[in-house]
Amino acid sequence: MSAGQPLLITFGVYLLAMIAIGFWAWRSTRSFDDYILGGRSLGSVVTALSAGASDMSGWLLMGLPGALYLGGVSEAWIALGLIVGAWCNWKFVAGPLRVYTERTRNALTVPDYFTHRFEDRQRILRVFSALVILVFFAVYCASGIVAGARLFESVFGVPYAQALWWGAAATILYTLVGGFLAVSWTDTVQASLMIFALVLTPIVVVLGSGGVGPSLALIEQVDPTKLDWFKGGALGTVGIVSLLAWGLGYFGQPHILARFMAADSLSAIPKARMIGMSWMVLCLFGAMAVGFFANAYFAAHPDQVGPVKDNAERVFIQLATVLFNPWVAGVLLSAILAAIMSTLSCQLLVCSSALTEDFYKGFLRPGAGQRELVWFGRAMVLAVALLAIWIARDPNSRVLGLVSYAWAGFGAAFGPVVLFSLFWPRMTRDGALAGMLIGAITVIAWKEIVVAQKISELYEMAPGVIAASVAIVVVSKLGRPPSDEVQFRHKGVMETLKVHGY
Repeated sequence: MSAGQPLLITFGVYLLAMIAIGFWAWRSTRSFDDYILGGRSLGSVVTALSAGASDMSGWLLMGLPGALYLGGVSEAWIALGLIVGAWCNWKFVAGPLRVYTERTRNALTVPDYFTHRFEDRQRILRVFSALVILVFFAVYCASGIVAGARLFESVFGVPYAQALWWGAAATILYTLVGGFLAVSWTDTVQASLMIFALVLTPIVVVLGSGGVGPSLALIEQVDPTKLDWFKGGALGTVGIVSLLAWGLGYFGQPHILARFMAADSLSAIPKARMIGMSWMVLCLFGAMAVGFFANAYFAAHPDQVGPVKDNAERVFIQLATVLFNPWVAGVLLSAILAAIMSTLSCQLLVCSSALTEDFYKGFLRPGAGQRELVWFGRAMVLAVALLAIWIARDPNSRVLGLVSYAWAGFGAAFGPVVLFSLFWPRMTRDGALAGMLIGAITVIAWKEIVVAQKISELYEMAPGVIAASVAIVVVSKLGRPPSDEVQFRHKGVMETLKVHGY
């Protein structure tokens, strides 16, 4: 498909607006704290929408609709797991983490929090957790680059190799310039655009297929297994557990945890939870409806299925272009770009903060000034982006596959450590290190050996989280208890939370 003038204009206006926000945020970025955490100044609405947009990457409008288009309602178990996991993250992690990071020397990053939470004077936790962030975020960022390349490849007809650069350029620029505030403010705009697209598109798709009843009848006629939550028994317990296990990943995602840390106060969290969860549920159901009912639409209009035959992750793109006039299609396709940019930008920033705060300042330049740290952080944004583009260079890459690997890596390496660190005073530094190490190794080994050799199809998240949790408890119990100061701080955090109704 070649891009018409309306598509070019809508894409151009959207991209220029995001870059303008980046330069506006530059004016409010005076220190490294501002650059990577926005000075802890986010209100409820921005916290909620920024957390949601940074969570729901290009997979929301590409990977998830593609999965529902191919697999039918059985793929919806993913969404159920994500909704439960996200709610638990908001309910049990957001508030405690906001308080705890402020009490642990105003920790700015997840590695920084781990270091001060466990009084790790050898800084082993800082190094290893920063390495986990860099490894898995390189893969996660690559998924965003792939999604952007698919969008530019489909819409503008440019080769994949060129589309990689077009898809990443604007995101790199506003993240580079404006830092955390730019990312958070643009996330708010992008979240609004995403929910507009995911409410409007499924309605038009269903109407284009004759309504809900005729659509379901047509899907049943073409492939009745797509109406079966269990795929006629083929999905099985392992398959359901694997899909639900996606929800476990929320507790360890640094780019989402950073939004909790940046809230302006503990009292902002409950309102943010309500807004964020409402937004998430609407977006997930909209994305699933687009993919599922696309089966009926393309069955009724086989001449329009086009590129979806080659790559199911293009289903939203194809529907937007055939169902809407070019101006509306341009806005809807900008929503895909919004989903991609919102997650990619915060991932780049988290990687940059790990390299700057936890390596450069932590080991190489402890006395570095604020201006130096900000500019080094910007240089790291560019470096990580180039690495992600290199990883994404394979045109056969799939968005959902890359996301699932990185999501499991963070969920298993960081999730149990975060949860135990917030609620178990007996947890030790060595227990945290063992949890991270065992969690990360289990995910990689399970993916590369067990799943690759088709020994089991169980999602690597589940065994990774279990192994990490066991390692934390066993190693902590075997070691000496934490110092009186650490346990006193933990008690103070719990009392503060109790006062605020947690």
